[in-house]
Amino acid sequence: MGLFCLQIYQPKNSYRKFLPGTMEDSQRSGDLILVKKRENGIACITINRPKALNSLTKSMITDLAKAFQSLNGDSLVKVIIITGAGRAFCSGVDLTAAQDVFKGDVKNMDTDPVYQMEQCRKPIIGAINGYAVTGGFEIALTCDILIASTEAKFIDTHSKFGIFPSWGLSQKLPRIIGVNRAREVSLTAMPLNGQVAEMWGLVSRLVPPADLMKTAESVAESIIGNHEDMVLRYKAVINDGMKLALGNALELEKKRAHSYYEGMDPEMFVKMQKFISGQSSQKTRPPSKL
Repeated sequence: MGLFCLQIYQPKNSYRKFLPGTMEDSQRSGDLILVKKRENGIACITINRPKALNSLTKSMITDLAKAFQSLNGDSLVKVIIITGAGRAFCSGVDLTAAQDVFKGDVKNMDTDPVYQMEQCRKPIIGAINGYAVTGGFEIALTCDILIASTEAKFIDTHSKFGIFPSWGLSQKLPRIIGVNRAREVSLTAMPLNGQVAEMWGLVSRLVPPADLMKTAESVAESIIGNHEDMVLRYKAVINDGMKLALGNALELEKKRAHSYYEGMDPEMFVKMQKFISGQSSQKTRPPSKL
């Protein structure tokens, strides 16, 4: 968790909104955390405080946590996309709210957005449209898939402002880009641009700003087209395995696989074959770009 305080040149707004009328709107925190759900199972959360680089107040942090908690329990939602309005994804905790956040009830997991993201069974796609700074960087790292605009920049300012990380940046970043690179990013507080982030494996795709949401939706649709239960199980075994040494993670996979297949009765195998046959016959389905 962290805050951000830099003077930044304001580039052209790169946020691409969903087309009007295509989503069901629900508003939180005075329209600062927007949740939009589509009929095809995609939900989009937008951090909507662009004039403050989408910095988070205490109430926004709470509402972001509640949004993920709610979407996780919504059976109609299959994939979640999170993005930011304007030139930033999220610039961390608002300076004016820092004392309330850091001295407040930080151990309350119900109001911790990163914890709620980690508990979310649905795949989460981060559409990084601009600056992802400190706490915003940590929110990005909690996503399952990161797609970045060419205007994206990742910055860790914990060491610059004397804030101890508590949303996972010190542990997750080294595991993704390597410990030496992570030390450089975190100890220098220098920006990591989208091109380098892609080269280092932090983001899976780098696209022009105008294509960001379209690409995120395309990836979400590819996920939704697959076996829903297995998508949830696969995400869980990957994420749970990453917490373990490789040998233990392989044992975890084997154990869950045996449990899954032992629990299948003949009817389930028939349904599996029908699902596979149906997937093979869907000639109109657009091919995945993965």
